[in-house]
Amino acid sequence: MNALRVAIVGAESTGKSWITSALADVLRARGQAVHTVDEVLRHWCDRAGRTPQRHEQMAIAQQQANCAHPMAQQAPDTWLLSDTTPLMTAVYSHLLFDDERLYPMALAHQTLYDITLVMGLDLPWVADGLQRDGPQVRGPVDTLVRQALERSGLAYRVVYGQGPQRLNNALLALGLAGEDASAQHLRDQAQFAINQGRSVWQCNDCSDPACEHKLFSRLVAQRSAP
Repeated sequence: MNALRVAIVGAESTGKSWITSALADVLRARGQAVHTVDEVLRHWCDRAGRTPQRHEQMAIAQQQANCAHPMAQQAPDTWLLSDTTPLMTAVYSHLLFDDERLYPMALAHQTLYDITLVMGLDLPWVADGLQRDGPQVRGPVDTLVRQALERSGLAYRVVYGQGPQRLNNALLALGLAGEDASAQHLRDQAQFAINQGRSVWQCNDCSDPACEHKLFSRLVAQRSAP
């Protein structure tokens, strides 16, 4: 299968960053070259100490696009995974500021991707500093994302599931084989070794902070069992 350019979008607290990282890990373990694009808004809010105002939205959307453009031109054997796209900035501008001007630029950029994965709303909402407006906005955001994609004739697939099942469903949505139990176990062991006392749990940046912690807690219990 040829490498794909994958856009990962969805409402807040739906695991976009987690699924981007998890997919990249699996693809690399399978010998694939992968480029990832980080979410510009997260870094912007960290630097500014606030959320952007209406007049700042276009610059953020353009910066998000600029981060992906060079990578989209990479060799056809390199996967591109983009943790959100300008479409999300356009949706939030519409929802928060009643400003629909970003849609044409955002949807034009969206055509660069071979497939769009929309993260489902089945994960619990978790606060994340400045970036999140509350669980009440997830439904309207999800609706606007789907409407924008459908209005432009852009196909998308919705990914549901908790923890490893969400990852497996994302792999299947990309036309790839899911991870079997042995592959999952090896990844669990590697992640446990990486994080044991030396770095934060990766799920601190996930929409479901408990899922990965429980996963590794079970692993520890299995190792400690007589």
